Amino acid sequence: MTDITLLKKGRIGHITLKRPQTLNAVTYEMCVGIESALDAWRYDDEVELILIDADGDKAFSAGGDLHAMYKTASAGNFDYGRAFWQDEYRLNAKIFEYPKPYVALMQGFTMGGGVGVSCHGSHRVVCENSQIAMPECGVGLVPDVGGSLILARAPGRLGEYLGTTAHRMGPGDAIYAGFADYYIPQEAWADLTERLIETGDVGEVDKAALPVPDSQLAARQDWIDRHFAGETAADILRGLDDSELAQKAEAMMRKGSPLSVAATVQLVRRVRATDDIRTALIREYRFTSRAASEGDFIEGIRAAVIDKDRNPKWSHARIEDVNPMSVANMLMPLGENDLTFETG
Repeated sequence: MTDITLLKKGRIGHITLKRPQTLNAVTYEMCVGIESALDAWRYDDEVELILIDADGDKAFSAGGDLHAMYKTASAGNFDYGRAFWQDEYRLNAKIFEYPKPYVALMQGFTMGGGVGVSCHGSHRVVCENSQIAMPECGVGLVPDVGGSLILARAPGRLGEYLGTTAHRMGPGDAIYAGFADYYIPQEAWADLTERLIETGDVGEVDKAALPVPDSQLAARQDWIDRHFAGETAADILRGLDDSELAQKAEAMMRKGSPLSVAATVQLVRRVRATDDIRTALIREYRFTSRAASEGDFIEGIRAAVIDKDRNPKWSHARIEDVNPMSVANMLMPLGENDLTFETG
């Protein structure tokens, strides 16, 4: 598979994303390949740990490959996207629950589907140019790939803030919010990789780590907690003050699908109450499986990825126009079609 390499090297299982021309967007085939490799290495005594990295300087992975989803969904075929999400979410849970250390080296952009194959690992490394975000509302989705659980576990109301504004986190912010663990300059990664291959000792990550950079989010925590505690997204908007920070937050919230923004607030709250990766993924899937047939996904992808006019015509004009019942309908159980974690 030219888009990814899956190799045993010394004492590690080494995964490398190799689509730098697309910012290493994760395809369906890549998800299947990663899962197969993890299954094989799980019981391989020669493999002490997993290392995932990516080619290129701009991005570890800026998200999932949405072109195939758009092509099928816009033609009225919603099964492809649902199958993709089912298999991708199973992989996300598998990474979260993996019994061996899972080291992720995340340079540049790590967003959406890229978060799903990295930020559930046990040893998550960022560097000086790392930018991590959950921008799904901008394409008519909600934070998924298990990202809702990371958001729910973030300090205070950071989850609501990050999920609805798509705020990009630098290395200090990413570690503070719980999306990463270690700060290691990128120039040290090649040497770290060689030591991991030779020794299989995940303690090498700790040895290479430097002090965590300052976090802007930590400095803004009190403000975020005050202004993102509203019961609904509309309540949050009504409660914002007239500060520059509030104006930027509102502008970012209003760029996303109003339905998605409203649902994200409720999703993060529900996931926070359960604090379980599989429950989080099940709740995410209830929305994403309906996103093309009943939500704004097709229009969001058209405006952001296909036509790139950045002018989506959402199903609701404003966040304030979203009926709570519309949110409830997108997040309600799917009955026999609810997500399972079985193969095939």
